[in-house]
Amino acid sequence: MTFLSEELVFPSVENANYEGLLAVGGDLSVKRLLLAYRSGIFPWFNDDALLMWWSPDPRMVLYPQNIRISKSMRKVLRDGRFRLTKNTCFKAVLQACSSVPREGQDGTWITANMKKAYERLHENGYASSYEVWENNTLVGGLYGVDLGTIFCGESMFSKVSNASKFAFIKLAQELDEKNYRLIDCQIHTDHLDSLGAEEIPRSEFIQILQAENKGGE
Repeated sequence: MTFLSEELVFPSVENANYEGLLAVGGDLSVKRLLLAYRSGIFPWFNDDALLMWWSPDPRMVLYPQNIRISKSMRKVLRDGRFRLTKNTCFKAVLQACSSVPREGQDGTWITANMKKAYERLHENGYASSYEVWENNTLVGGLYGVDLGTIFCGESMFSKVSNASKFAFIKLAQELDEKNYRLIDCQIHTDHLDSLGAEEIPRSEFIQILQAENKGGE
């Protein structure tokens, strides 16, 4: 276990334990968060816990061209029930995501400090939200960190059936058109699996990140 200091550095992801926990401590500055995501690391903790940094193996990802759209969702996409916007109410999406427990997790990990951190990322152009509307009411959406050719999904919410699926499918279609390499989904869930996401070795994920990081230099 590595305890981070004020120095802007993370240990190798190979030092993570079997659950994927790599380090504790540090801060949620824009620079540290960007370094984390570009290194295959993300924060995840509860209100009463230390700031914890994770890099699980295997890694759940979606290659945008592999998005799986069921017959019922194709109908939803066609019928005009939902309307999608991007970055029109980032804070509202954060709030909605924090009020609904994340799948496979007790409570919410999106604390007040985490909200402020992702708002700073958004203000600096590194975090985006996708909003789903029904009759001018926000009913679903997602947000994540955009690294340019890799989108690191953080959380989704849905107040009506299929709203978060609609956001995720639209995200994947947009990123496919823009030639993004992948969407980082972090850990396995049946929901993500049903949408075409798959687990790959962490080493493969890191290689993709490193190649993209070099390409952006």
